[in-house]
Amino acid sequence: MKFAIALAAVLLYALPALAVDGQQLLKQIDRNLNPESYESYRKLINIEPDGSRKEFTLYTVKKGSDKVASLFLAPASDKGRTTLRLGENMWLYIPNVGKPVRITSLQSVVGGVFNNADILQLDYDAEYMVEKVEDKGGEYLLHLKARSGSVAYERVRLWAGKATKIPSKIECLTGAGMLIKTLYFKDVKEFGGGISRPATVETDSPLYKGYKSVMLYAKVRKRSFKDEVFTLTAMPTLESLR
Repeated sequence: MKFAIALAAVLLYALPALAVDGQQLLKQIDRNLNPESYESYRKLINIEPDGSRKEFTLYTVKKGSDKVASLFLAPASDKGRTTLRLGENMWLYIPNVGKPVRITSLQSVVGGVFNNADILQLDYDAEYMVEKVEDKGGEYLLHLKARSGSVAYERVRLWAGKATKIPSKIECLTGAGMLIKTLYFKDVKEFGGGISRPATVETDSPLYKGYKSVMLYAKVRKRSFKDEVFTLTAMPTLESLR
């Protein structure tokens, strides 16, 4: 009897240590996916059902959890365009228009399956609360719920390796649980400076049967920026950061 009581006491004491802090885990995943402030070069490829492809090359800078800006380097028809995201607000600057115009998270400046929220991705912790964490053997499955109604996806299911804390797959869903798209994270690569993350992100969607989009990272580097970089007036001058 005394042994059973002692064992129960030990188990009760150990339970809190075994529990996973979901929000803290999500923050770790964010940092492993991207540094808090960084610059990157990536190629976006849209693949249509007939096999035709359209490619875009982007230079992107990010600061903190809510500031992201991108510059189009290719194709020539899009060169010089820039996008800016400040929290829930997004803009597109086109050189021959001369004035930034508002865009929404569910639109896409490149077409294809990636929308603007995917291209100008903020930290998941900034946009989602963790409702539940499941143990899936070598991975965690995090069930996320949007913090506000302005987020592109009301619910997200995120799989991440226990050892790496790096995502392997993300399912984006409506509030009713309907699958909108799936993101696949592949080819974990060392980018230097302690950054090790997937170099390839692929996406498909049951809403766009036969279509696929791919994001290839060629460079990711930690870098600090002034807040002035992430303003409407700085959108035409993003090229100067390279």
